[in-house]
Amino acid sequence: MSKNLWNQHEVFNLNKGVEELVYRSNLIGSDRAVCNWGGGNTSMKTIEKDFRGRDIEVMWVKGSGSDLATMKADNFTGLNMEDIRPLIERDSMTDAEMVEYLSHCMIDSKHPRPSIETLLHAFLPFKHVDHTHPDAIISLCCADNGKEIAKEIYGDRFVWVPYIRPGFSLSKMIAEGVKNHPKAELVLMEKHGLVTWGDTSEEAYNKTIDIINEAESYINSGIQKDKMFGGAKYNAFSEVERQAVLATVMPVIRGAVSDVKKMIVTFDDSEDVLQFVNSYDAPAISQVGAACPDHLVHTKRTPLYIDWEPQADDVENLIKKVKSGVQKYKEEYKAYFERNKHEGDQMFEAAPRVILIPGIGMLNTGKNTMMANVSGGLYHRAIAVMKGSTALGEFVSLSENESYNVEYWPLELYKLSLAPAEVEFSRKVAFITGGAGGIGSATARRLVSEGAHVVLADLNFEGAKKIAAEMNAAYGEGRAVAVKMDVTSEEQVEAAFAKAALTYGGVDIIVNNAGLATSSPFDETTLKEWNLNMDVLGTGYFLVAREAFKQMKEQGIGGNMVFVGSKNSVYAGKNAAAYSSAKALETHLARCIAAEGGEFGIRVNSVLPDAVLQGSAIWGSSWREERAAAYGINPDQLENHYKNRTTLLVNIYPKDIAESIAFFASSKADKTTGCMITVDGGVPAAFTR
Repeated sequence: MSKNLWNQHEVFNLNKGVEELVYRSNLIGSDRAVCNWGGGNTSMKTIEKDFRGRDIEVMWVKGSGSDLATMKADNFTGLNMEDIRPLIERDSMTDAEMVEYLSHCMIDSKHPRPSIETLLHAFLPFKHVDHTHPDAIISLCCADNGKEIAKEIYGDRFVWVPYIRPGFSLSKMIAEGVKNHPKAELVLMEKHGLVTWGDTSEEAYNKTIDIINEAESYINSGIQKDKMFGGAKYNAFSEVERQAVLATVMPVIRGAVSDVKKMIVTFDDSEDVLQFVNSYDAPAISQVGAACPDHLVHTKRTPLYIDWEPQADDVENLIKKVKSGVQKYKEEYKAYFERNKHEGDQMFEAAPRVILIPGIGMLNTGKNTMMANVSGGLYHRAIAVMKGSTALGEFVSLSENESYNVEYWPLELYKLSLAPAEVEFSRKVAFITGGAGGIGSATARRLVSEGAHVVLADLNFEGAKKIAAEMNAAYGEGRAVAVKMDVTSEEQVEAAFAKAALTYGGVDIIVNNAGLATSSPFDETTLKEWNLNMDVLGTGYFLVAREAFKQMKEQGIGGNMVFVGSKNSVYAGKNAAAYSSAKALETHLARCIAAEGGEFGIRVNSVLPDAVLQGSAIWGSSWREERAAAYGINPDQLENHYKNRTTLLVNIYPKDIAESIAFFASSKADKTTGCMITVDGGVPAAFTR
């Protein structure tokens, strides 16, 4: 049952105006079973002073493109009711006319464009109005016998409105229905949602929750859990088995859906998802259509259902079915677009946003983790709606043509236009070793600032988690993830790339950066010291690059590797034979991989820094003292020593290296591979020649 979250103590300190509307809206949006992400709208009518000091009636309504759960006062739009009321006398009004007219009713031009359903709120003679998309109500409204069931639940307290798209006509139809039915307490919008109201904000909220719970109670009384969706046809794999299969399959899926634009891929194996994908009815009912018009832009009309028998088929067969399934889905989506398009329509990516696999769960695609998770969250709502509708009768949805008209509706597309523009590393996943260190963390910040998602791999797991948390706080949850990884451990490297696949679907960029350094005269270099350098700087770079190469080949959409070498890759460093030899190995390994990777679109380049002391774990170790001893100076003189030996007389910082890494990883270097770039301030002895 939906919980009533109203807290009178919290409301007591709020201004009795827009702040109270914000509070009510946030409560409604916080429960996704009550209101979809980005969907629904709320309003209140108040008396305000206009710019001339006159009292006017103002309706505050949700601005287009915002989410009830998180919106603040500046996400609402104020409109002069005196300007809006005459509209109800009109017989018709196009969407374009409505948008243009409402723009002149706004009391402040800096407010956001008002909700698509502004007139629904304006035409109802109530101070507080809520429009929501509750699972239980949509279950009722998407059942073939929904209107008859509504009579059993609500008696004569409701107005039933047949489906038409939001806008002037629907708003007027609702207003007239309520006017002609004085006992009405709610409006049920076929295949769409619920409208409730009240004289106070609390009354409106309580009515919304009470009405939902009446429907929910009725539906729950008829649900037989073991017979939902026809009962279980398949058994889910164990969590460990699911993740093992997904780590193999997700890069394949990511490649298959990223032919036009790269996609981030996430997975969900929640109990309700597994119940649905493993059921007898899922293959058919999942193809009926969207559970709510608001879902369409984010989930498309239908998901891709993979007809795979988890207890009989192997993973290789699943991979084949995924590849053919995605290809067929894209072909069918293109045909759907061609059948229904209007002049000027531009087709979205044809790839599925929701993929259902028996025994495994649900995968979701999007331009970033947030949007992939929005698709997943909305499909949770679709599952709940289909569960409720089939408990009442038969689940029905919009026609194909109306689904298209909503999906490509200019007023819905406007909401998408409010999202920030995509930037250089949007839709890309970067895997950075030594992610907690100076160069690694600077690189992560640089790439994330331009849209990347990053995996921070480091032995210093706490440090990596701290950096990831910082970036998630700044750029949004899910943009960075930390993994503990020893680059010399084949098992840990493999596990880290499996984690990247499970989190984002795969990788596009790796930055081979983890390192250490030792210093000793050649005749005092022990085998242990030699092997340590070779293990971390040679074998470690090899293992990370090899696993990345495999994953990039599975994706089939190219890739990008940047090796962080050193000035010592081309310069014979004094008292550093082991370190310099390993660093030379790195850059030659990079060239070898570049030679093999070209046919797969995999580029490999190296950045050669020198003396990056700031934030470096290496320079915080005995290496500082050892290098100072090699030059016959005190450790605190090192920074000036390195500066003065450069032709440019500069120090080198992590952000300088990050810039060169970002260049090699970017589209600006699309035709460059097997290359090295020095970032050392100009050390003549290390000039490449």
